[in-house]
Amino acid sequence: MSREVHVRFWERVRVKLPSATRLPLYRQSQILARAGLDLHRAVLADWVGKAAFHLKPVVDRLAEHLKRSGKLFMDETTAPVLDPGRGATKTGYLWALARDDRPWCGEDPPDVVYFYAPGRAGDNAETFLTGFDGILQVDGYTGYNRLTKPSRKSGAPLQIAHCWAHARRKLKEVFDRDGSEIAAEGLCRIAEIHAIEADIRGMPPGQRLSARQARTAPLVAAFGDWLQAQRRKISAKSRLGEKLTYIHNHWNGLQTFLTDGRVEIDSNRVENLIRPITLNRKNALFAGHDEGGIAWGRIASLIETCKSNGIEPFAYLKATLTAIANGHPQSRIDDLLPWNFRPSS
Repeated sequence: MSREVHVRFWERVRVKLPSATRLPLYRQSQILARAGLDLHRAVLADWVGKAAFHLKPVVDRLAEHLKRSGKLFMDETTAPVLDPGRGATKTGYLWALARDDRPWCGEDPPDVVYFYAPGRAGDNAETFLTGFDGILQVDGYTGYNRLTKPSRKSGAPLQIAHCWAHARRKLKEVFDRDGSEIAAEGLCRIAEIHAIEADIRGMPPGQRLSARQARTAPLVAAFGDWLQAQRRKISAKSRLGEKLTYIHNHWNGLQTFLTDGRVEIDSNRVENLIRPITLNRKNALFAGHDEGGIAWGRIASLIETCKSNGIEPFAYLKATLTAIANGHPQSRIDDLLPWNFRPSS
């Protein structure tokens, strides 16, 4: 097909497949067949792979922009892929590296890049974060611990900010199952901290930091005293004891938000950016191979960054691939970033 035929085809596909970003290729192939377009999923997979190949410089540039930030989020989720020669799937991972400075009026646009790796080992995060030397907000996965050590290979040791939503979730699990009064008290204490965060959302970093030091720091200190008092009374092997130990083990990172107004109290933003990957995984079951996982991550990076910036993903991808096909110069790669996209009239 010529480029013009490709464009006309995908315009027709877009009408028939409004949710195609979460629709596996075999189902798209079936729907198109019913509409009189006979395209095997292997053809569609080849097109996606070629598109991802040509979009690589744009996604690489997105990652460069991310790593110049002073504070980022990171999370990971499974990405099952076929294991060639075994006739089975293996578990790969997509790691989301994200920026969203809107809660503190930051000027940088929201951005996310999904990196694919065949495993979950912490050295993958170390590799993906080469060139970043700020604060990293994460959940409690121990694989991130290596990033805080002087032996970090990809730069200086990072400062970690842990997530109060995960701490709350641990207590909520116990309360929902056992009705624990201790867990209930912990939840009430965390709710007070979150209420202050709701009040200061959207303020500049300096104002957020001042409010936290005046209003939140005493509550966090009181929570820490309460936490240690409960741990002395409760068996560490009990269900509640295990949850309290989890919070204790992440206590330093849970206090990072008290020292920097740019840091959020939780990592909910990156968890929300993981959700589309989870939905896609549920629908598609697996990618074809490791290269398919890489392509998945690149396309998802551009789609989710478009959505975060209020850009229509299909219009952006159509215009960007057309520009690349027409020889867009590498020296002007920033023109192709989602937040610089201007739809034609």
